[in-house]
Amino acid sequence: MSDERSSSTSSRSWMEKIFTALSGEPRTRNELLEFLRDAEQRLLLDAEAMSIIEGALQITEMQVREIMIPRSQMVVIRDGQTPRDFLPTVIESAHSRFPVIGESTDEVLGILLAKDLLPLILHPDNNSQLQLGKLARPALFVPESKRLNTLLKEFRDTHNHMAIVVDEYGGTAGLVTIEDILEQIVGDIEDEHDVDDEEGDIKPLNQDCFVVKALTPIDDFNQHFNTEFSDDEFDTIGGIVMQAFGHLPRRHEHIRLGQLNFTVLSADNRRIRLLQVCASQEEDTASANDEES
Repeated sequence: MSDERSSSTSSRSWMEKIFTALSGEPRTRNELLEFLRDAEQRLLLDAEAMSIIEGALQITEMQVREIMIPRSQMVVIRDGQTPRDFLPTVIESAHSRFPVIGESTDEVLGILLAKDLLPLILHPDNNSQLQLGKLARPALFVPESKRLNTLLKEFRDTHNHMAIVVDEYGGTAGLVTIEDILEQIVGDIEDEHDVDDEEGDIKPLNQDCFVVKALTPIDDFNQHFNTEFSDDEFDTIGGIVMQAFGHLPRRHEHIRLGQLNFTVLSADNRRIRLLQVCASQEEDTASANDEES
């Protein structure tokens, strides 16, 4: 009986494989993507829709740590600050939500919504008694390993737009917003506060580092950094960097080209947007070691 059962199971397995091969139905994610890309090539699906589908599938495999804003780049307000102290930060950043912290960034007391500050206009006499810790709303805390699709559902269910990301020790690793996740699906969401063309393609951060738009022409980049990148294959520095990676890099990925270190500051599932370019210190260190020897 067991031989008959085994033979029946084997036959059914082969029949299923033959049926799948003949029907052409995708059985894995890769097969599904190939099926959809084929539909796009046959003009049954437009490129924008295909990009959104790929983004939606991509976030199921991505974790919060891959897109979060690191703690060093968080714009925060300290509990106990007066409106005179923190309002310049609110106005300059143009954000709508701010983590309120205690003695350090690891002590997040809540999230302050900029719109909750509007009563200050009507009741300026009460500004001195303002307690940010009480005005702030409860913060949502998530681990670095949380999947983006799970967090997106949690954002939707709890009506939160920002979460504080914590590391394995319970410290603050960064923050993530619902916009960060949506950009992985639909591409970059620009607003009136994003970097515009009038600000230039290359902006200094400090003596050694610059923020560079990926669409900066290679000639302009070479002139500014005294480099000799070729423009035979690509017109922009973003093309050079993407070729060096060998794939479309994600935020915070970095690579060294010549004497420059490139770090991706902003990217979506279609292109690189912003790069941080810093002079490499490796050659200087090597030279110093040679002199000491």
